[in-house]
Amino acid sequence: MTKVTREKFGDLPHDEGVVEKFLLKSDTVEVEIISLGCIITSLKTKSRNGEFSDIVLGFDHLEGYVKKHPYFGAVIGRVANRIAKGNFLVEGKEYHLAINNGPNSLHGGIKGFDKAVWAPEVLSDGVRFFRVSPDGEEGYPGELKVWVTYILNNGELTINYRAQCSKTTPVSMTNHAYFNLAGQGSPNIYDHKFTIEADSYLPVDETQIPTGEVASVQDTAFDLREPVELGNHLQKFQLDGFDHNFCLKQAKEPQFRARAFHPPSGRTIEVYTTQPGIQFYTGNFLEGSLKGKGDSLYPKHSGFCLETQNWPDAVNKPHFPNALLYPGEEYRHITCFKFFVS
Repeated sequence: MTKVTREKFGDLPHDEGVVEKFLLKSDTVEVEIISLGCIITSLKTKSRNGEFSDIVLGFDHLEGYVKKHPYFGAVIGRVANRIAKGNFLVEGKEYHLAINNGPNSLHGGIKGFDKAVWAPEVLSDGVRFFRVSPDGEEGYPGELKVWVTYILNNGELTINYRAQCSKTTPVSMTNHAYFNLAGQGSPNIYDHKFTIEADSYLPVDETQIPTGEVASVQDTAFDLREPVELGNHLQKFQLDGFDHNFCLKQAKEPQFRARAFHPPSGRTIEVYTTQPGIQFYTGNFLEGSLKGKGDSLYPKHSGFCLETQNWPDAVNKPHFPNALLYPGEEYRHITCFKFFVS
């Protein structure tokens, strides 16, 4: 049985509106989501000894989310990840996006879905958010109607993404929650064990754009098909961290694709998705200057993301999974996070 409540979270500056907060509560999980960016601001789960802790990075107040931050907990769109040089060609026409990450466009541009206020609808076991992305927003073609639904069922949080367009446009949405299973504010994730069921990954250039190669994980640092402890693994392979797309076998129904396990607390996340990729990111660009919840500072490697999505820059690489949504079709993807104790 899920209980859903709503309350005011805060007022946006310059009279831009009110942001609401929705609490989804089951016996084992409590999730707070706000109407700004569909952001997961808090996610509490139990440890092996029954202790409830918040396991996502973020802020206590709206002010933190209004200022520049690394997409804590937000829904990303129209296109998650990077598009090379912010350019792509659709149906013979070239489109130019805002450049906001080196020479590339990242996470929907300067004002992506994460910075919009969405219209909420309370459901019996969750909340559905809706917005219309107008034709030309951040340089993308066509009007896009978007629905993002969060459903909590016992220990499972399901995110359902839907979209419909008026013109052919690339779409790839994800959620950018940063997890730390020891509890947010813990200094690092080195004692976490990670598993990703992927036989291949995408090597990237110096600007984090895939080179186009689909490389086997066999005998590389990217072979996470068996659990690895992050700290030891980074040391062994002299890695600065992960910020890479792992290539999944796409399925119509959500399939198990990844697991994060924190042995000291027993907290475990399993990720099930219909998406063809998962971006594993270990908080490499966190540098300890952001003051988060409870005055926590978030240093490098203090959180991880498992972002289910299409492959980065797929709109510019014909051999990658199709990134385009056409009029009359519907974009529909599901990702499920299962939280439990091991």
